[in-house]
Amino acid sequence: MTDTSARPSVLFVCVHNAGRSQMAAGFLRDIAGDRIEVRSAGSMPAEQINPIAVEAMGELGIDITAEAPKVLTTEAVQASDVVITMGCGDACPFFSGKRYEDWKLDDPAGQGIDAVRPIRDEIKRRIEVLTAELLG
Repeated sequence: MTDTSARPSVLFVCVHNAGRSQMAAGFLRDIAGDRIEVRSAGSMPAEQINPIAVEAMGELGIDITAEAPKVLTTEAVQASDVVITMGCGDACPFFSGKRYEDWKLDDPAGQGIDAVRPIRDEIKRRIEVLTAELLG
């Protein structure tokens, strides 16, 4: 049994929790493994993950098909060290002592694969930087 108390936790938030936040969570799980606790949620979750986001991640060998959009809860924010918002506006609760970042990214909703790939690639770049910062 490993001690997970020292493990940093990251929460990704967007409106529908169907595209950007799911791709970010998928990348962080892939890159950091179990060294970082990963959560994602949406202020108004969609019925399912964006199939184009699933396809774009699959091209890089990352399977997010088992994920489902989840509603953003105060508890999820409180339990996270880092909260990264992606266009959820004022819907995200704010708690002092947390690290907040707002990533300005195009919304992949309704976009084709050619439009989603650059969004995916920018998310991956930011996740690589975040992972290096959190794990030293």
